[in-house]
Amino acid sequence: MLKVAGLTAAQGQRTHGTVILTVSGVEVQLPVFLINGTKPGPTLVVTAGIHGAEYASIEAALRLGQTLAPDTLQGQVIVVPIANPLAFSARSIYVSPVDGKNLNRQFPGVANGTYSQALAYWLFHEVIQQGDAYIDLHGGDLIEALQPFVIHFPTGDPAGDQAAGAMARHFGITHVIEGHTPGSTYAAASEAGIPAILAEAGGQGIWTEKNIALLHQGVHRVMAHLGMTKQVFAPDRSVIMLEHWAWLCAENNGVFYPRIAVGEQVTVGQDLGRVADVFGNTLQSLKAPTSGVILFLVTSLAMNSGDPLLAIAG
Repeated sequence: MLKVAGLTAAQGQRTHGTVILTVSGVEVQLPVFLINGTKPGPTLVVTAGIHGAEYASIEAALRLGQTLAPDTLQGQVIVVPIANPLAFSARSIYVSPVDGKNLNRQFPGVANGTYSQALAYWLFHEVIQQGDAYIDLHGGDLIEALQPFVIHFPTGDPAGDQAAGAMARHFGITHVIEGHTPGSTYAAASEAGIPAILAEAGGQGIWTEKNIALLHQGVHRVMAHLGMTKQVFAPDRSVIMLEHWAWLCAENNGVFYPRIAVGEQVTVGQDLGRVADVFGNTLQSLKAPTSGVILFLVTSLAMNSGDPLLAIAG
């Protein structure tokens, strides 16, 4: 029996429903899909909507939950397509509207903490830890453009790192990077011994069929790799393994004028743009600290001190 809170699916059954939680005194209505295959196999957990306005990833997870058939599946799949429902309904960028915290910096959570800390605790202990493998779907937020990429976190455990690396390479996205974002879903799962990846595509509030398909098919590719389905895919596109990345953040409030585009290759020392005040005076000149590809770029004119501006990976 596959179970999340009061929602269950017997072998060979697909079910869905809304799990109602009280998180730090706030009611949360969490949509959940359970797909229990007709044959035994591993359990895969898939989440999306940790950031509530990353729409391509949310739609990809919704389609997965709505269409995955138990009679094609060896094993079990739990899909939580809108893991941060209040952020989704508020169209909130980065953070929860309840406590102003970034949910993807709170894992594995705090049971009696703030709203985001307690929600992270419930998601981690009640959902993610059920998995033999875990995929968290993301994309650029409302003010972000990005080049699709997959992250996995090396823990030092050879078997776990090999499993997560293989999932990342089989996902079907060209750029793969090792990373560790403290408090993130994939890092917390990896540290708990669950092979985990985070896949990103889309952004700026736009959910194109291309990016939805990239993420949706990526999950199916991983399921085939894990032996959960018998689907056959064309050979994986060439994978570019990125070894490091560097983030640039705003040092001042102002307006952001980038001189580069997402996906562009840059070299160390290259002029990347500037942050200026509203009178046109440069407050911060941006130079590339390393060579690589622009994986992530904020597209908002408005900029606040401490906000991320861009990330370079190489």
